[in-house]
Amino acid sequence: MNLETFRDYCLAKPGTVETTPFGPDNIVFKIEGKMFALAALDDVPPRVNLKCDPDLALELRDRYEQVNPGYHMSKKHWNTIELDGAIPEREIKKMIDDSYDLVAKSLPKAKRKAL
Repeated sequence: MNLETFRDYCLAKPGTVETTPFGPDNIVFKIEGKMFALAALDDVPPRVNLKCDPDLALELRDRYEQVNPGYHMSKKHWNTIELDGAIPEREIKKMIDDSYDLVAKSLPKAKRKAL
């Protein structure tokens, strides 16, 4: 998966907005003001941060060398993934889905229903 496909997939999620709170070199994807994904635009290969269940985070790090503890994030709840083509696109989409769902589940019921 390349960065453009990653961005498009994130933006297709209901209620998602793209912001640049950390400057123009990083794009952040949020729902209801809560971040579920971050992409570093200048990294080669591209790197993204995704929220993750702590147990699944460890499993993914064991399975893929391109998945590491979240860079500049909570190492327990975030993974940094290199988009170098080694991880199948369907797996990365599943990681994005899981990240989005974790954040959506933490929203108040009324906001979840609006999504």
